[in-house]
Amino acid sequence: MSKQQATTNKPNGAGLARLFKATRCSMQGFAAAWQHEAAFRQELLLTSILFPFSFFLASSINHWLILFFSLLFLLFAEIVNSALEALADKVCLDHDVLIGRAKDLGSSLVFIALVFMKVVWLLAILQYFNLISS
Repeated sequence: MSKQQATTNKPNGAGLARLFKATRCSMQGFAAAWQHEAAFRQELLLTSILFPFSFFLASSINHWLILFFSLLFLLFAEIVNSALEALADKVCLDHDVLIGRAKDLGSSLVFIALVFMKVVWLLAILQYFNLISS
């Protein structure tokens, strides 16, 4: 163990080296989500389709940020849910009430993100076509 690791007690080090290692770990996480999670691939495709439309639908920079972050929140929720499910499956593959509850809670996070995204985008579309006032 290096002196730097001993003082920080972090296996990935500190400073700029830690930042590069953390970035590499993040990219590995994205790759794992893409490879192992069909829902993540579907939601990333949806995000890729909707993102360009956000520039046309948004009536202000703040409105655009809401549209954009609703898409990111959906991806965030799916990654958290996938991580929770992977960890739960590592701990126990047998039926377990608490593991089931943890998986259900993760699923509810994705549901909330989907509802949020749909409401935000529906309102933006209705505003764009002047079907509701802003």
